[in-house]
Amino acid sequence: MATQTGLKDYIGVSPDLGFAFAEAVEKGMPVESLDLLRESGLTFTEMAAVIPHRTLKHRKARNENLTIEETERVLRFAKILAFSERVFGNREKSLRWLRGKDDRLGDRTALSLLRTEAGGKVVESMLWQISEGMFT
Repeated sequence: MATQTGLKDYIGVSPDLGFAFAEAVEKGMPVESLDLLRESGLTFTEMAAVIPHRTLKHRKARNENLTIEETERVLRFAKILAFSERVFGNREKSLRWLRGKDDRLGDRTALSLLRTEAGGKVVESMLWQISEGMFT
């Protein structure tokens, strides 16, 4: 039986919900936490939607953690990637769905919506519908 993918598989940490999770976001994740996210199959361009390459290069050079906003974006991508993989049963099918244009999203991809919290909620809602068998 396959194991379920979680945040730890995508960013190397498995924050608990609640105060510890909020503290981790406030402190900002280390830049190295992006390595697993990159290894999950995201392309160079897709990673730029998580954090622009130039910004990432500056953070690495200065040995800085990600900002709160950047950390929240990384967590949003990781949560949706993990949830999508659980819904579709494997990473390949998950990425295919996330990369596919959808007329319900104005002919955009689900992955492109993850730049914002509002877009992430739309994608999460669609994944819940798929997992519950409601293909609207």
